[in-house]
Amino acid sequence: MNPEPKYAGFWRRTAASLIDTVIFSIVLAVLFTLLHGREYLDWYMNPGRDPLTPYSTVSALLEQLVLLVATLYLWVRYLGTPGKLLLSCHVVDAETFKPLRPGQAVGRYVGYFLSMLAFGLGFLWVAWDKRKQGFHDKLAKTVVIVVDESDKSLEELEREAE
Repeated sequence: MNPEPKYAGFWRRTAASLIDTVIFSIVLAVLFTLLHGREYLDWYMNPGRDPLTPYSTVSALLEQLVLLVATLYLWVRYLGTPGKLLLSCHVVDAETFKPLRPGQAVGRYVGYFLSMLAFGLGFLWVAWDKRKQGFHDKLAKTVVIVVDESDKSLEELEREAE
């Protein structure tokens, strides 16, 4: 890796989040339709749905649990969620640029809630920060870098292929 990586900026990270939202929404809709049947899909697709049905409480908790586990797994195992990976971004340790440790991934996820406070200032901070870190990145000591395969040496590519 180059001594000074290219940090993923606000718009690239925003686009990655939008891609993730679409992908995770589709996966969750399919998963919960399989769990609850067609009635769930009808309820979910109805904009005037009753928020106090059994689906709302159970599904909200399960959705959050599925999102938590999937996101943590993807960060630790693959260095990013589908949106980040599609846009050539990796979430890595801010000092070593190596994969996140599980505890670090949990800290980053918890930091999302901090970043949402004050009208999302923690996410907007990415636009002004030198290393393009949001509050959640600073808390967990992570950065999001842009990975260009053409910058890698042959040895690095061979190591990754093993």
